[in-house]
Amino acid sequence: MSSAGGKVATGSALLADLIAAYQHQTISTRRYLLIAILPATIFFLVTAVLAFYASFPLIVRVMLPMLGVLLLAAAIGYPKIERDQRRVDLENNFHLGVTHMTVLAVTNIDRMEVLRTVALEDEHGEFAKELRRVVELVDGWNQSLDDAFRRRAKAVPSEPVADFFERMAYTLNAGQSIESFLLQEQSVMLEKYQTVYESTLDNLEVLKDIYLSMILSMTFALVFAVVLPILTGTNPTLTVAIVLVMFFFVQLAFAWLIKAMVPYDPIWFLPSEVKSSAETRLRYSLIVGAGLSLLLLIIGSYSFITGLNLPISIPLPVYIALPLTPLLIPGIIFYTEEQRIKRRDQEFPSFIRALGSVESAKQSTTLEVLRTLRHKDFGPLTGDINNLYKRLNMRINSDLAWHLFATDANSYLIQKFSEMYLHARKMGGRPAQLGDLIGKNMNVVNQLRERRRQSTITLTGVLYGITAAATFAFFIGLEIVVLLEGMDINMDAQGGMSFDELIHTESYNVAMIELMLYGVILFNGLISAMLIRTADGGHQANAYIHFVTLVWLACITAIVTTRLVGSFLSV
Repeated sequence: MSSAGGKVATGSALLADLIAAYQHQTISTRRYLLIAILPATIFFLVTAVLAFYASFPLIVRVMLPMLGVLLLAAAIGYPKIERDQRRVDLENNFHLGVTHMTVLAVTNIDRMEVLRTVALEDEHGEFAKELRRVVELVDGWNQSLDDAFRRRAKAVPSEPVADFFERMAYTLNAGQSIESFLLQEQSVMLEKYQTVYESTLDNLEVLKDIYLSMILSMTFALVFAVVLPILTGTNPTLTVAIVLVMFFFVQLAFAWLIKAMVPYDPIWFLPSEVKSSAETRLRYSLIVGAGLSLLLLIIGSYSFITGLNLPISIPLPVYIALPLTPLLIPGIIFYTEEQRIKRRDQEFPSFIRALGSVESAKQSTTLEVLRTLRHKDFGPLTGDINNLYKRLNMRINSDLAWHLFATDANSYLIQKFSEMYLHARKMGGRPAQLGDLIGKNMNVVNQLRERRRQSTITLTGVLYGITAAATFAFFIGLEIVVLLEGMDINMDAQGGMSFDELIHTESYNVAMIELMLYGVILFNGLISAMLIRTADGGHQANAYIHFVTLVWLACITAIVTTRLVGSFLSV
């Protein structure tokens, strides 16, 4: 009864979310029913009629109504999917958006100017759009600011953002200044951000254990699919293909789950309009790595197909792994640059605090303070600080100088926080208070990133272990099949039973099954590398290192397993 009640509650919640999504669409519900739901329903009915009455092959008649159901379900669920995407975007930008508001609120500007400034920052995504709607309600519809926040709180799809808007509406209505409210909210928001971030990492640990269990189960299933047909006489290629499809879907599903679960915390800042020297170096490394991989692929394919007389015998797995090896070049360069970015992020809170406190103490300009700070040791950030001083000293546009500072650092957080500091200073903010606010925020993020790094190391070890163990199991099963296929035993003298009646080897295409297993190795290496990159939060090119290493690990395991098992079983 309790499980049935839980299902009813879950269904009611989903229905309520769907109704809310329809109510808060940008177009009316009636219009959406006419332009989306009605055509999808007609298409579904047409496919159902064709499935019953048309003289199509059976597979086509089965797939047609499934396609209609899929399209109808997509049309019905699209408003909720769009609302969920808005919710995720709001919550991803909530932390930095509120921090930006707080940094501006401690300046000498009007509260509406604070909202207008943050609302114009497109980098804050949906959070900036919501603030723009608040500003439009105040400026265009003459509503009070607290009423505007209360109205938007009922419409936003995110519960944390809705609560924040409600609290702001209440405090503004009570006469509290936006500065004092946001300063109080800052500590609460940081605690919530830290709690959510850490709980997400805890969920990632649970998901990692589930992933390990599922992949081991699929590994055993694949081994059975290779070995059992020799006893049952079923088509082994078909059974292996079915298990492989299931294996692929399981890995893709977990890749999607991990991507949806991990906290939004980008590391890189790579603007399209300005190219740093590091970005140029990264681009050339990609070109060189891809070019060498293509060259090795062509040479290896030609050598394998034509059967060139090489001085040594090269196993097939080497032909698979060797062309991927040059991808280590961009992978290592991206990894090295990313470590520099992380070290810059570690040093930035100290720099921004020192800059703010010295500016306040000496009542001097940023340029004068940087004249002395550029000689201090801020690790990898020292050169970027020196370049910032030189640009400001040349009297070029200060906005451009700080933007180039963030571009050289290649750091997402440095770009965000340095821009906040610059804008707040221009509006009369107190440097020491600004530096303390920004430094505290960034220290919290750096601490959470360290926790995330430890979690990623654990996940990496698990994925490498799974890869080696699964490959070992795959090729043990394949070697057993090869051994039984090559056996020639005469059992006619014992009860008139032939060996072929017990062992069915005639349907085996060992070469095809072996190629399918190597396809699993490549796919597993790719998905595992992407999982590590997603969990780490770094650049996608970092996956090249793990992809190449995982493929080499699996190929070496396959070679060793094949030779050891072959030698043991042939004794």
